[in-house]
Amino acid sequence: MSASEVATTHDGPIPGFGFNPPTAPVAGFELLDLADLYERMADGGLQRVHRVDFHTVTLITEGSGEHTVDFVTYPCRPGTLLWIRPGQVQRFGRPGTMNGTHLLFTPTFPPHLAGTHRLVREWYGPACRQLGTGHDYATLSALMGRVRAEFTRPDGTASQEILQLLLATVLLHIDRLPQPGTDGDPHAGGEVYARFRAQLERSYATTRRAEDYASLLGYTVKTLTRACLAATGQPVKQVIDARVALEAQRLLAHTDEPVAVIGRRLGFSEPTNFGKFFTRHTGTTPGAFRRTHRAAQ
Repeated sequence: MSASEVATTHDGPIPGFGFNPPTAPVAGFELLDLADLYERMADGGLQRVHRVDFHTVTLITEGSGEHTVDFVTYPCRPGTLLWIRPGQVQRFGRPGTMNGTHLLFTPTFPPHLAGTHRLVREWYGPACRQLGTGHDYATLSALMGRVRAEFTRPDGTASQEILQLLLATVLLHIDRLPQPGTDGDPHAGGEVYARFRAQLERSYATTRRAEDYASLLGYTVKTLTRACLAATGQPVKQVIDARVALEAQRLLAHTDEPVAVIGRRLGFSEPTNFGKFFTRHTGTTPGAFRRTHRAAQ
């Protein structure tokens, strides 16, 4: 990732970074210290709101600071684990306040195992976990140390297969950690929920009807509702609307597009319908939300 890779993302006019590290022994994967990433992005691009089209996993090992992901600012200290997924909107804190191990990988890099495939296609997992400095932190730190040892082998002799398997071990270990602040278990919805969330990510801007998702996936609305209730504690329509409302918040807060344009981008033919939807799901109007967010920056 470098400053020259700023580009408009497919989801709207929010700046984004593509995956293109300056040097790496294998394609689709990089490991570096967070301090080195700040040095590479010395133009301040990390501190500005942006998306990425790849995964990043960061384990903080020194200092303290903060990291903002989709309107939530997380305090960071040794033992903080961050997993940012493609499409999430983030902003790094000030440079020089903390350091840690930073993994970057494309969605196609992990090995094709059932567990890693599920984890990599989930865009909605926890962005932050606070591990402290206990057993989980020690285990994850040791695993990342193994990844670093392989990635930094001399003369470009790192093995892609070994790195893929080590990364899979890291991700599967993270998956075993307790889910922070959730009302449901994402795994409880099984394959039905996983397929629905993948389809929702593709279609949230074109339809908000549960019946359309059921038809696209070959399920009944009742089956989708059972899966969503098991995974999130919410019925399918609420899950759909929450995804649309999140994207609306992102675009209102981080772009200058008119409210009507944002509404059309998200499938609302009339600005009044978008305004009613947004107010119902956030408790405030689109204009008020934008003004409040801008005033807080």
